[in-house]
Amino acid sequence: MRERTLIIAEAGVNHNGSLELAKKLVDTAKECGADVVKFQTAKLSSLVSKSAPMAEYQKNNTGKEESQKDMLSKLLLPFEDFIELAEYCRAVGIKFLSTPFDIESIRFLDPLLDIWKIPSGEITNYPYLVEIAKTGKDIILSTGMCTIDEVESAVKLLHDHDSGKITILHCTTNYPTPMEDVNLKAMLTLRDRFGCEVGYSDHTRGIEVPIAAVALGATVIEKHFTLDRNMEGPDHKASLEPDELADMVLAIRNIELAMGTGEKIPTEAELKNRLVARKSIVASKDIKKGEIFTIDNLTTKRPGSGISPMRWNEVLGQKAKRDFAEDELIEI
Repeated sequence: MRERTLIIAEAGVNHNGSLELAKKLVDTAKECGADVVKFQTAKLSSLVSKSAPMAEYQKNNTGKEESQKDMLSKLLLPFEDFIELAEYCRAVGIKFLSTPFDIESIRFLDPLLDIWKIPSGEITNYPYLVEIAKTGKDIILSTGMCTIDEVESAVKLLHDHDSGKITILHCTTNYPTPMEDVNLKAMLTLRDRFGCEVGYSDHTRGIEVPIAAVALGATVIEKHFTLDRNMEGPDHKASLEPDELADMVLAIRNIELAMGTGEKIPTEAELKNRLVARKSIVASKDIKKGEIFTIDNLTTKRPGSGISPMRWNEVLGQKAKRDFAEDELIEI
C-alpha cells in the first residue's frame, strides 16, 4: 500500500484579516480530515511596492481595482497572531504551516515550522531561497508560472545551500485554473527530471484534478478552502467550501486504498467468486460409460469447480469412465 498523501488545506488569506475566522478555518480543516492547515505570512512593507498592481484574477474575484498593497493591507495577519494560530493548531490536532513571503517572515516562522512551503512567486527570489535553504529543513516547492529551467535553477540553489528534502508541486497560477490549463502530466515530467517526490497545488474548481493527481503519484496535495465562497476577498471564488474539502479528502483516501500493491493476483473475495463465475467442462447430453468425449457431447457451463475449459483438448477423445447425466461435471 502506498504512503499516505499529505493533504494541505490552504487557508491562505481567506480569514480576511480576522484571527477569529482563521481559527474557524483551522477547525474546519481538522473536521474535514486534512493533515495540514496553511496560512500566508508577510510584512507588507517587504512584500509589495506602492505601485504594484493587482493581478487580473484578483480584480475579477474582488470586483475592485486597487493596488496590491491596499488589498493586502486588509488581509494580512500580524506576526503575533501566527504564534497563537500555531498553538491553536497543536491544541486542535492539525499541523500548522504558513508560507513566508519575505526574509523577515522566514526568520519569524523558523521556530514555528518543521517544513517550508515556498510559493510559486518566490521561486526566482535568490536571497529568499538561500535564507530558507540554510535552515536545513525539508521544503515543498510550488512551481506555478515556471519553465523547467527555472525549476532546475531553484532546486540547484536550494541544494547548494544544504536544504532538506525537496518535494516539487506542479501548479498553475490562475484562480480559478481552467481545465485545459492544468497540464497534469507536467507533474510526471518534474518527477522524472528531478528524481524527487512530486505533488500538485490545485486552483481548479472542483476536486477531480487533485484526485487524479493522487492516482498519478502525487505525495502532496494543496487546495484552497474557505468557509464561504461568496465572502469578499481575492481567493474565495477559487476555493472549496467545507463539504467539498471533506469530499476531496475522502476521495483521496479511497484512491490511496484503491492503488494497491501493483501485483496482479486475485483477492480473497475473488477466489471465492471465481468458483461461481468461471466455467467447467460438462456433459451437453447424457453420456454412457465408454463413450468418447467429443464436441457433440461436451460443453462448458458454470460452476468452475470442475475441469477447466482450458483443458478442452486434453479431454476430447478420452473415454467416459462412467455414465454422465446432462449438465454433470466431467471427470477423467
